[in-house]
Amino acid sequence: MSKIAHIANLWSLVGHPTPKREWSLEKKIAAVAAAGFDGITTALTPEHASLAKKHGLKHVLGFISDNSGNAKQYAKAIEKQKACGAVHINVQLDDDFTKPSVAARNWVKMMKEADKIGGVVMSLEVHRDTCTETPEKTYEICKLYKKATGQAPKINFDFSHFAVVKHLGPGNYSEYMLKYPRLIQDSEQSHCRPFNGHHCQIAVTNGKGKLTEGVKSYLKFTDDLFRMWKKAPKNKDRTLYVCPEMGPYHDGGAGYNIEGLPPAWPDAAVLRKELAKSWNRAK
Repeated sequence: MSKIAHIANLWSLVGHPTPKREWSLEKKIAAVAAAGFDGITTALTPEHASLAKKHGLKHVLGFISDNSGNAKQYAKAIEKQKACGAVHINVQLDDDFTKPSVAARNWVKMMKEADKIGGVVMSLEVHRDTCTETPEKTYEICKLYKKATGQAPKINFDFSHFAVVKHLGPGNYSEYMLKYPRLIQDSEQSHCRPFNGHHCQIAVTNGKGKLTEGVKSYLKFTDDLFRMWKKAPKNKDRTLYVCPEMGPYHDGGAGYNIEGLPPAWPDAAVLRKELAKSWNRAK
């Protein structure tokens, strides 16, 4: 049976509960475990690995951000994350002006280094200010990578970026963004940030414990997303690592969260529960 693993991004706890009284790393990881998550994702250090084990978290997922194009840098970064316990590693590659042809070559290089090291599963994240900032660039990279290697790359879809770029609405989320089932079904990570097509992150709750109308529309999309992933026969014995991706507020209004909305971490904890329900509905 297909399984879901709920993975908390420690980024959601930056500045929580306030910048002046921010929790220690151990308190954050203890809170993640208490909220029912199965693991964490971040740029891992040995301390993350040790505390995750202490608090009974089964999964530690690594993170790499690299626009160097240098395979030696790739190898070092992969080895560092693997040494901290990562089997799955999420990668933000290159930047927004990197041509798809160059990005595809760089992903080939990174995957070759990962294969040499062994024991890691690499996923290329859809994200702004990287080579995958638009659907067109992402799918072109996938096409070129497959042409070069005979295999499609594993993509970590964060559809919130595509939804904003294409100015979508609830009526066409699934129609537009689930056009390539095989890429979705090949994925092993999914960053699930609730969006509405105008904002790449919306509030999960209204501050009074009730779900927002926007997140209700978003969860209909995740029903379709999870249903599509489960349809692949090969996924009957696989796990999808799902991150309720809620970014924090930053001084000056520069963060994903917006002043006046609920804090990122409590909303991420609620979203984990709602994504579990969505997973169960997707049959």
